[in-house]
Amino acid sequence: MIITGKYPNLRMRRSRKNSWSRRLVQENSLSYNDLILPIFLTDGSNQKIPIKSMPNIYRYSIDKLSKIIDKSIKKKIPMIALFPQTKIKLKNPLGSEALNENNLVCKAIRYIKKRYKNEIGIMCDVALDPYTSHGHDGLLKNSKIVNDETINVLVKQSLLQASMGCDVIAPSDMMDGRIGKIRKELDKNKFEDVQIISYAVKYASSFYGPFRDAVGSKGALRGDKKTYQMDFKNTNEALREVSIDIKEGADMVMVKPGLPYLDIIKNVKEHFKIPVLAYQVSGEYSLIANGIKQGIIDDKVIYETLMAFKRAGSNAIISYFADQINLDF
Repeated sequence: MIITGKYPNLRMRRSRKNSWSRRLVQENSLSYNDLILPIFLTDGSNQKIPIKSMPNIYRYSIDKLSKIIDKSIKKKIPMIALFPQTKIKLKNPLGSEALNENNLVCKAIRYIKKRYKNEIGIMCDVALDPYTSHGHDGLLKNSKIVNDETINVLVKQSLLQASMGCDVIAPSDMMDGRIGKIRKELDKNKFEDVQIISYAVKYASSFYGPFRDAVGSKGALRGDKKTYQMDFKNTNEALREVSIDIKEGADMVMVKPGLPYLDIIKNVKEHFKIPVLAYQVSGEYSLIANGIKQGIIDDKVIYETLMAFKRAGSNAIISYFADQINLDF
């Protein structure tokens, strides 16, 4: 960086003196257009169930979705992301419920599309962990997650969600080669306009605990996910993952978790110039929300953390704060 000028002729504080001046030189901005709201689904009717590990976050039955979606549309949040809590009795080692056209996600897509048409986008997670009795994202055989057989199921899951009206397919499973297979089959079945957000960089992280509580997979999980999710000590591996997924047809890529990986977001954006999403995951949310609840930190930290994603290069942020934060100022 070339520094032109020196003190006392150059005084950096001059542009910070007034609010109007600070706004003029502001380098990044945050609006509701930058946010995606995750929503947890549950069975039954008239259900709004608090998630103990995530303050102010709930599981909603489908008939209770309208209030939270109406609020999102009013704020002009562009998209919601759906995550189901599947009943234990519907889970099995194959995750068969993922392919049931009357599963929670499919019913929710139909309800939302019928009521709202294209007023708001719908993003659907593609992975088997909400549906498997062992809690893994793929098929488990002889204590190993089998890659290619899992992809066959993920392709079917993607086609089902697309046929229900899902706008954006979001594979979060981290199987090798799944983006290319899904893109090929979507195009073959005339879903060429359905977008793919690839969870291209998903680290094996300890920040996912509250999410697993929310979808009911935590207690079921056997072992860990280190054989398919990334090692958090690696950077170059993230760039390789992104490169592969772009070549296979990803429209956007995601880095997950968020705040501990701002360096990765910046690297991905600078290398590939592709739309990059960050996921401010459940553990990040819960740490911040509980800190605010206990008076340890001010709620202004929500805005500060979301702005950090923008500063790092994120085009959009999946955040549980999306419908809570006030950006009307």
